[in-house]
Amino acid sequence: MTAIKLCGLTRKEDIEAANRLMPDFVGFVFWNKSRRALTKTEAAGLKELLDPKISAVGVFVDEDPAVIKELADEGIIDVIQLHGSEDAAYIKNIKTLTGKRVIRAVKIKEGLMPDLSETAGADHILLDAGMGDGRTFDWDIISRTGIDTGRLFLAGGLGPENVGEAIERIHPYAVDVSSGIETDGHKDPKKMEAFVHNARKAGGYRQEQNGGKK
Repeated sequence: MTAIKLCGLTRKEDIEAANRLMPDFVGFVFWNKSRRALTKTEAAGLKELLDPKISAVGVFVDEDPAVIKELADEGIIDVIQLHGSEDAAYIKNIKTLTGKRVIRAVKIKEGLMPDLSETAGADHILLDAGMGDGRTFDWDIISRTGIDTGRLFLAGGLGPENVGEAIERIHPYAVDVSSGIETDGHKDPKKMEAFVHNARKAGGYRQEQNGGKK
């Protein structure tokens, strides 16, 4: 069973499409350098519209833990995804403050083995070639790292056309997509539907609820 995360949702229409498709997770980006960045107020409005069976993941880059705690305490996010230089101590602190699951993202650099030392304490590892920019990486590196794919979020260059192959080859815990379901910089409901359909066809269906509570 492979979970599905549709990341970088910014509009009411995106949430409406997600509610029809029922992925396990959607992602709200709180990094102000991203074109998909949301304010707290914007994210709260989208979360109110989101089906409660879908978990909202907050995506952060070296954020003040107090900011993350506030979003978690107010129920705006259910899971925390870290993309910066956050280390094991930061992860431990965030988990203590929020009680939420943590996904630690690791950027794959061409030709180099990823440094997994700062993922200690995270519930999941996310491997990506960038941050929502649609670049893929050599999936063969995953087997060389020894990563437990049962806790792996696979991202980077995924789209409707290759998500099935990714699931069949890697068997990750979840597949994560952002730019691969966009047209002209906005989420495309037809691409969202195709991605979810192809992922479920290849990897079965796992419906998470509220940060993993069944």
